[in-house]
Amino acid sequence: MLQVLTVGINRFFNKGHERSVRARKNIFRSIVLKGGSVVITLVMIPLTIRYVNPTQYGIWLTLSSLITWAALFDMGLGNGLKNQLAQAIALNEPEKGRVYVSSTYAIMCVIGIIMFVVFYFVNPYIKWTSILNVPDDGSGYLNKIVLIIFGLFCFQFVVQLINTVLAANQEPAKTAQLNFVGQILSLLAILILMKLVPGSLTWLVMVMAGVPLLVMLGGSMLMFKGDYRLLAPAISVVNFKSARQMLGVGSTFFIIQICALVMYESDNIVITQLFGPKEVTVFNIAYKLFSVVLMFFVVVITPFWSAFTEAYTKNEYEWIKNTLAKINKLWLGLSLCTIALTVLSPWLYDIWVGKSISVPLNLSIAMCIYIITLIWQAIHVQFLNGIGKIRLQLYLGITTSVINIPLSILLGKLIGVAGIPLANAIIFVVMGIVFSTQTNKIINRKATGVFNR
Repeated sequence: MLQVLTVGINRFFNKGHERSVRARKNIFRSIVLKGGSVVITLVMIPLTIRYVNPTQYGIWLTLSSLITWAALFDMGLGNGLKNQLAQAIALNEPEKGRVYVSSTYAIMCVIGIIMFVVFYFVNPYIKWTSILNVPDDGSGYLNKIVLIIFGLFCFQFVVQLINTVLAANQEPAKTAQLNFVGQILSLLAILILMKLVPGSLTWLVMVMAGVPLLVMLGGSMLMFKGDYRLLAPAISVVNFKSARQMLGVGSTFFIIQICALVMYESDNIVITQLFGPKEVTVFNIAYKLFSVVLMFFVVVITPFWSAFTEAYTKNEYEWIKNTLAKINKLWLGLSLCTIALTVLSPWLYDIWVGKSISVPLNLSIAMCIYIITLIWQAIHVQFLNGIGKIRLQLYLGITTSVINIPLSILLGKLIGVAGIPLANAIIFVVMGIVFSTQTNKIINRKATGVFNR
């Protein structure tokens, strides 16, 4: 029996197209690591709320969302690097790949330094108490915390490029490994803080933002000295002309990123303005629970961005069709899991965070719809991003980002916090219809005009 099981497992992981085999192995490793990360995240949330309080935790969540907007200043270079590097690897041109990596690191370092210097002088004039809808004690305490968060982010801005390199090499499991180690150390640090230091938002920020960053930095150094030494960044091979190639692809990604941030990162801001920072915590408790399904999907879909790039470069349309069909079946299964999670959510919230946080059922239902629609449109977006056919995504992204915040405010006022994810879900349905149509046209070689750009 054991021998039969072993043979079956070996066949599952080693049979089929080399690209599919590589993807399956990465997905399995990522699921194990992400599963551990999910458990740690679920444990950390009630601990961090207990260490500070729901309002301060909501402030941290909102601030981290705001700071994420600074990611826009990479001008789309990260995604441009992913596609260009994946093509260089597919064509067996590591020297060209190293130029792309080195040039991107150099540009990101310059951008990161400029961003921090500018923010350092602007920050004292920003009234964060008004933005976060909290009382002003006149100490400038929030401005200091925001400066710390932004400084750590600027550092991460450069260091996180290792994730792009790993994705282009179709090895996202190594990214999951870095994240897992960072979360373990963050959890240990939170436990130590609870024993030794009274509740402090400053210390919470240092742990939550700083510890994973140090792990990522150490991991980058080890990988570029080991398996990725042929792609290791070096000043001597920096070529800003190659950066123009990445910016050509990346500039469109850059605008799409702005639209995506309006979609994904404005929710906390809208909620804190309409209902106060405590409701941000309620919203994020619901999101964290349902994001378990989303995390699983992300683990599965991540290797396929660069896999689609490679397959499209080599005109392997049949592989693309078969892969998309399997991913759509996965979406149906995950949709059923999300519905089941909605039914169980009241009981799960009670076990997880107790009576300190009350999550209304209509928020859970809205979050269920949000996750199902998000995953559906993301399947097609991942394929279109991988092959660089993103012009239609650009046009639709601009349109929906203009509509999103007013729609969120309207539905928020009508039905409460649940209106925020419901507004996003409505937009995802529209995007899913358009992008699935474009995907089908491309894989059947019938795409013309904007559908083929």
